[in-house]
Amino acid sequence: QVQLVESGGGLVQPGGSLRLSCAASGTIFSINAMGWYRQAPGKQRELVASMPTGGVPNYADSVKGRFTISRDNAKNTVYLQMSSLKPEDTAVYYCNLFGRARYIDPRSEYWGQGTQVTVSS
Repeated sequence: QVQLVESGGGLVQPGGSLRLSCAASGTIFSINAMGWYRQAPGKQRELVASMPTGGVPNYADSVKGRFTISRDNAKNTVYLQMSSLKPEDTAVYYCNLFGRARYIDPRSEYWGQGTQVTVSS
């Protein structure tokens, strides 16, 4: 199966920057997209940014101009560069992969365990 391991979360002051990384491993036949979601306490999980394979990135309005998603397809890795961070960016950030583990499997979503990002002075 597909495993996703995130890293890079932590505590940062408002206006600061962080870079999240997520490496996919295991049995991976194809990847349609990789991206990042976040969930703040008491709120639903929401899309932050996604990047289809061979496509253009998609961002939530709240992070446009501040966050940048990128992928290293050779390493099955996705990154999220976060700048000008605000307290409202505080959440658990989850890596997401949409694709197939084996060629006979249907396209499915896979999730990482999440990494905490806290923006506070």
